[in-house]
Amino acid sequence: MGYRQYDPQQPQQNLYPNLGPAADVSMPRNYQQGYGNQMPLDGQSFTSGPHGIPTVATNFNSPGPQEYGVNNTFPLTPNLGVLGQPVVQDMAMQYGQQLAGAGKTMIKQEMEKYVPVSQLRYYFAVDTKYVVSKLTLLFFPFTHSDWSVKYEQNGPVQPRYEINAPDLYIPTMAYITYILVAGLVLGMQDKFSPEQIGITASSALAWCIIELVIYSAILYILQVETSIKTLDLLAYSGYKFVGTIVSILISLMFGSTGFFISIIYTNLALAFFLVRSLKVQVLAEQGTKDQSYYGAPNTAGHKRRLYFLLFVAGSQIVLSWWLSFHLVPASSVVPVAPATPV
Repeated sequence: MGYRQYDPQQPQQNLYPNLGPAADVSMPRNYQQGYGNQMPLDGQSFTSGPHGIPTVATNFNSPGPQEYGVNNTFPLTPNLGVLGQPVVQDMAMQYGQQLAGAGKTMIKQEMEKYVPVSQLRYYFAVDTKYVVSKLTLLFFPFTHSDWSVKYEQNGPVQPRYEINAPDLYIPTMAYITYILVAGLVLGMQDKFSPEQIGITASSALAWCIIELVIYSAILYILQVETSIKTLDLLAYSGYKFVGTIVSILISLMFGSTGFFISIIYTNLALAFFLVRSLKVQVLAEQGTKDQSYYGAPNTAGHKRRLYFLLFVAGSQIVLSWWLSFHLVPASSVVPVAPATPV
């Protein structure tokens, strides 16, 4: 008994005499003997050998270990019959729809905390007929008589059905158009630059926010209780861009003289429009609320409301001129050449 060198040409001993000489190579290596209750693998079946020892009958027509991968492991095919049933698929689809609906509702609730999307839909509910009628009202408010706003059960009527209702579509489009017109005028004056357009847009937006904060602060300090909402004030303060655009365009054709005539008329029309529109919502709140201790009308509350109306109208005139005067092209004076002596 000594060390014997391994000879690769020497035939190896058959480890599985019951399976024949060819079973040594194709025998799956992950099979373990001694487990009588082991389930047969693909291409195999258990039979009872001598002395009750189970043996394996291998189907050599089945794929060999080299066809399953490097690790010589057999693929595990899951039972997908239950998942393919229509009832299970319908339940999964309904659960997915419910989950998507819950996520959509949660996102909507979080957005409502910061951006009132449902309220913004009301202010943008306009059509072409309303836009034309509202623009006509802004330029010719003296011909309008009924300034009351109609209400439904859930709130005021949408702007498309009520010309007196405030909207945010016209102020938004007028603001964008104002920036475009400013770029056109600056280009004609050889002053156009992206930085200048950015300054014009940001300054106009900043003034809108500042005046909105001032209006809200005045209403709070003077304790004026009205039905005007913050978005209503934003809409009314945005109408000044309409007259500003028209005045700038007229100045391109008729110079500074045409600009001053246009800005004066459009601002007077805007002031009249604002006073008549806000009067219904501001002064109409008096009555039972503005009563003194002895039942006499509280004239101080009425005066505060009236002063607020005049302040809003006057501030719009000033801001309209401030946002447009620097865009008016200066009238060029052509120098006269001196007469040459004869």
